[in-house]
Amino acid sequence: MKIAVVIPKYGLVGGAEGFSYELTERLALKPGLDIHVFANKWRRGASPVIFHKVPRIVFPRFLRQVSFAYSAGRKILSSNCDLIHSHDRIFRADIFTMHGIPHSTWIREARRKHLSLFDRSLIWLERKTLQRKDLPLVLPVSNLVKEELLKNYDIPESRLEVIHPGISKDRFEGLDRGACRKEIRSRHGLSERDIVVLFVGMNFEIKRLDLVIKGTAELIARDKRFNCLKVLAVGKGEKKRYLTLAKDLGVQENIIFAGVALDIEKYYLACDIFAMPSSFDTFGIAVLEAMFAGLPVIISSKVGARDLIESGAQGFVMEDPSPLEFSRRLEFFTIEENRLKIGDNARKSAVGHTWDMVAEKVYNLYMSFEKKGDI
Repeated sequence: MKIAVVIPKYGLVGGAEGFSYELTERLALKPGLDIHVFANKWRRGASPVIFHKVPRIVFPRFLRQVSFAYSAGRKILSSNCDLIHSHDRIFRADIFTMHGIPHSTWIREARRKHLSLFDRSLIWLERKTLQRKDLPLVLPVSNLVKEELLKNYDIPESRLEVIHPGISKDRFEGLDRGACRKEIRSRHGLSERDIVVLFVGMNFEIKRLDLVIKGTAELIARDKRFNCLKVLAVGKGEKKRYLTLAKDLGVQENIIFAGVALDIEKYYLACDIFAMPSSFDTFGIAVLEAMFAGLPVIISSKVGARDLIESGAQGFVMEDPSPLEFSRRLEFFTIEENRLKIGDNARKSAVGHTWDMVAEKVYNLYMSFEKKGDI
């Protein structure tokens, strides 16, 4: 089977980019598959993947995705592929992995902004993808995405199958937890007795760092014994705004900004608790990574990774997150026995979600298309 995998940036920074890379590199090693990636930019892996350069118009911005979709369609048509698996909005696909919620919902409810010309072009293209008579099999990355799709589009549930992202075990191989704790804590002035809450994100506002800071401050204000709590924020955001918030709440010494970390696996192993109370997160791969590292997690119900968590078993899913609720969940994890027990449960759940397992599921989908004569 000659498979066309479509993604503007293959293997580069981003959730969809990383997902498509990890999945496709494994699928290319499966028997009976000839994988062709149609992208504008890419990072080569070790697998036998054939690349096709897809041009796109960068400016004006509203033509960026539409021009890519048009060019990809023409390139694929001339390549005689048997099946098209797209990781982005294009005019026609047999399988469409939906990495985000419908764009109109994202802009209006998550970003709370007015639609730009770029947004309108993306919404138009999304409708072209999802309102065809020959509707593709849609693979939402979480039930949160599936629910939003059903709200916005008339799609039969039989054409939807949730397939979560995976975790790469080898990223953590060879790392010693004790050595990582010593290295990272020393790097950021943290002691072994500190209880460290890890926060990871490239958008502090959407990921709700403010809630983490407020909840931590509330717990410390209630009982000074909890002054050993430290929030270690990894990623990018408006640092000054959150430092001001922490100072106003009297916890500026409890909030540490690490910046972007290339050795993020060491941070997971060095910390005690993971927090991501996002206002909207279609999955949140950092949650799965934290669980794999054995950390109990505190997230909101607007994080797609809630699918992997039975609240109270691997962590807590907050339905209506507030600083008070966060502080209560955090207080539970100040007890070492609770952290270790829930963290162990989290790791056991995460090991059942590897990229190899994801690739096997998608491979079986490809094979089912062939058997049904859909290609």
